[in-house]
Amino acid sequence: MSTHPDPEIDAAGWLDAALARPSPNCDERPPGTTIDLLVIHNISLPPGEFGGEWIDALFHNQLDPDAHPYFAGIAGLRVSAHLLIRRDGTLLQYVPCERRAWHAGRSRFGAREACNDFAIGIELEGTDTRPFTDAQYHQLGRCARALRRRYPGITPERVVGHADIAPGRKTDPGPAFDWARLRRAL
Repeated sequence: MSTHPDPEIDAAGWLDAALARPSPNCDERPPGTTIDLLVIHNISLPPGEFGGEWIDALFHNQLDPDAHPYFAGIAGLRVSAHLLIRRDGTLLQYVPCERRAWHAGRSRFGAREACNDFAIGIELEGTDTRPFTDAQYHQLGRCARALRRRYPGITPERVVGHADIAPGRKTDPGPAFDWARLRRAL
């Protein structure tokens, strides 16, 4: 167990341990919504490359379509996540947890569609096939515990991958993600 306490979450849903980078790609959750799902994603821009400011640019609608051939197809997307955990464990927050981030797209968990309405989305900088770092797992465990304290409906069974809520459309966090390690951290 770390000597660093888990993050605290304020009334608006901002984590005190995160660097705030507010994204415009969010809105209000439907009235009366209970936040009770945590969705784990991965992202790298360009695909397979780490570091740089491309993820930040995407979540702020500032991705230059001419900067890399892959970007031309995604520069117009309006997407975000609540949190991003970089390879070195740096934690960034784009959307307060009380608001709806645009991370899941067409999705279903159990009988409920539109998972963005009731989910928190965490992006890990990575790919489906490359192992995530110890620093990322450490930070993810800290964040997940803090979120579960704040939103008790997020039980261990309600911590899922993007592939679980959008099968056939999404594959992340992928086979390189160590689910057993996350479960132990919860």
